Amino acid sequence: MPSIQLHIENGVAQVTLNRPETFNSFNREMALLLQNTLDECDTNQEVRAIILTGNGKAFCAGQDLNEVTSPELNPGFRKILEEHYNPIIERIRTIEKPIVGAVNGVAAGAGANIALACDIVVAVENASFIQAFSKIGLIPDSAGTFFLPRLIGFQKASALMMLGDKVSAEEAERLGMLYKVYSADTFIEETNKLALKLAQMPTKALGLTKRLLNQSMVNTLEEQLSVESDLQIEAAESEDYAEGVNAFIQKRKPIFKGK
Repeated sequence: MPSIQLHIENGVAQVTLNRPETFNSFNREMALLLQNTLDECDTNQEVRAIILTGNGKAFCAGQDLNEVTSPELNPGFRKILEEHYNPIIERIRTIEKPIVGAVNGVAAGAGANIALACDIVVAVENASFIQAFSKIGLIPDSAGTFFLPRLIGFQKASALMMLGDKVSAEEAERLGMLYKVYSADTFIEETNKLALKLAQMPTKALGLTKRLLNQSMVNTLEEQLSVESDLQIEAAESEDYAEGVNAFIQKRKPIFKGK
């Protein structure tokens, strides 16, 4: 079985990390395949929303330590970061389609930070998040030091990263790390319902919103207002904007095509 599975239906691409025997930990083959799969979702016009999830009991346990401790297989940390994780994070943030991180179990190390980089994060009630790096003498990577302080504040992020505390799904929702927690019985159904809703929305506007959120991380207020003006003009030229206005005037539900 491939280490990454892709299923496309009704405008939603489900991308599944598929190394359940290692709790979906990353080796080089899986990291590169995930990048290729995300590229495919980006260029496929039929795809208007993406679910990123894991197979089995875990979402992702981070790096496969068997690979980095093997003299034959170890690619080295620079290659792992610059060719594996950094490109994955960059794709998640630059694909102008909504990406739902569906955390189906433990998300540890790079696995936790990949989830947090997604646009909307949901979790099953028994999921957990662990900044596990300090437990083996490493520092947080995969943009964890960028996103986590912005999500929950500097002080809490610092403690979680230094102490390596496990955070339950319920606590993660309370802290603002994720959008919603679902019961084990409804997790798959609710996640699919959320992604389908996103796939039926104005994809162009959602993509531009994502671009604005990315730029808000570094822009001044004046710069952000200027970019908002430019991108609002771009959004107003879309077919979906025309459809949305016509549907509002005609008192009907809009049918967006993502253009």
